[in-house]
Amino acid sequence: MNRKTMVLPAVAGLLAPLLAACGAGEESRAIVVGTTDQFVATEEAPAPLDPAYAYDTGTWNILRQTVQTLVHVPRGGGAPVPEAAETCGFSDRASESYRCVLRPGLTFADGTPVTAEDVKYSIDRVRKIKADNGAAALLSTVDTVETKGDREIVFHLNAPDATFPYKLSTPVAGILSKDKYAADELREGFEVDGSGPYTLKAERDGDRATRFVFSRNPRYKGDITPRNEKVELRAYADAGTMGAALESKDIDMMARSLSQEQIRDLTETPKAGIRVSEVPGLEIRYLGFNTKAPSVEEKAVRQAMAAVVDRGALVNRVYGPTAEPLYSLIPSSITGHSTPFYEEYGEGDADRAAAILRKAGVKTPVRLTLNYTTDHYGAETAQEFATLKNQLIASELFDVQVKGTSWSEFRPAQKRGDYAVYGLGWFPDYPDPDNYVAPFLDSDNFLGTPYVNKTVRDHLIPRSRRQADRNAATPDYRQIQKIVAQDVPVLPLWQGKQYVAARDDISGIEYALNTSSDLLLWELGRGTA
Repeated sequence: MNRKTMVLPAVAGLLAPLLAACGAGEESRAIVVGTTDQFVATEEAPAPLDPAYAYDTGTWNILRQTVQTLVHVPRGGGAPVPEAAETCGFSDRASESYRCVLRPGLTFADGTPVTAEDVKYSIDRVRKIKADNGAAALLSTVDTVETKGDREIVFHLNAPDATFPYKLSTPVAGILSKDKYAADELREGFEVDGSGPYTLKAERDGDRATRFVFSRNPRYKGDITPRNEKVELRAYADAGTMGAALESKDIDMMARSLSQEQIRDLTETPKAGIRVSEVPGLEIRYLGFNTKAPSVEEKAVRQAMAAVVDRGALVNRVYGPTAEPLYSLIPSSITGHSTPFYEEYGEGDADRAAAILRKAGVKTPVRLTLNYTTDHYGAETAQEFATLKNQLIASELFDVQVKGTSWSEFRPAQKRGDYAVYGLGWFPDYPDPDNYVAPFLDSDNFLGTPYVNKTVRDHLIPRSRRQADRNAATPDYRQIQKIVAQDVPVLPLWQGKQYVAARDDISGIEYALNTSSDLLLWELGRGTA
């Protein structure tokens, strides 16, 4: 990852004593970060922070601070490196056996030793519970987990998987204590116990968590060096309220998610004491389809929508320079990217759409409801769906309604198959083309889609994972992207950029949000280092 401003670790280390001497009280004050992510424990989803269930960016950003993984992606990106582990690596050429040895003296925050059995327990637990949120699919290539003594773990895979180290770096592979997490049921509420760099205390208002306090874990042993003692994460209902809190100095930083209007305002008319930075991002947005729903079961309907949608006009109208059109599931900065949707359907081509529907004998106008979540992806989502509606109606081929629902209701309904057409975003678990394909097309996928393509699922995805050199997998990914464009189980719309804004006495903001939108609170410091 490229960062706009780099701070050399050695220099930061030299300055730390000086900063502490200049004002110990100021340095120890908690850094407060705002977010528009919402954290709700409902009857349908009572365990939002259990690693066996959590599978969205907001909840993963809580877990990354508190639950340790064997490996993690280092600052600046690249291949995962040991975190809770002392060493990790494939022990065979086929990428089917992965061995890790834990650091000596590793403990949970309560002082209980972390052993190889805890690692095995945690992985087996996710696979046994197999929650319907889709997180367990990341561990689908695990066959068995073997322990040797207190520190050695060997993962035996059921198929070659060169991406497995990346999967072990995600919170679904977080190391848990069997004393705190039952083997066969989810842990409800907002408590989290782990061996990560911070301990957690959550404050809630009814079923909603409003504030998380992360305090540095004195027992932590790992590859991360926190630059602060305490961070608070406060949830705001919208970007406007969060922005006002930054301007009034109630918070020190806001990361997820700034509105387009805020970004434009902060960059074109800088505010005293506030700086904004662009951070590379790999977020994508798309429409998903329940391919068994009567209104979109006919492939020609989905193909016609792909032809009608004008991504360029959509992006220009709603997101401006903060996004760019996307013509594939795999974004442009990821290995293997191609543009099959543009090649197959062009851009905003109503005549082509009409021909597709006419050839399939589909009567027009086709009646559709586009469903979106009102409180998960930012204020512009409503305008985005209004624009999509207008484009589809203007073609005279579709009769479209739009319906917005809160995330706590939207996601369970989407998983049940209640929506024929729905809008979702994707922030990658790890920056590899596999993570833009498997979560949508593999078995037990994130969408819970009824769509199945056996060539993709049974041949192309497994074959692509055999390639330790990820560039060598490009032909498979291009074939997958072409099949997706032909069948349209999903309709890619755009890929976005990321921005963070902070008071000018906060350092490390360039590192605190990586390309996968992982919030790395340990990178933040107070001072000018």
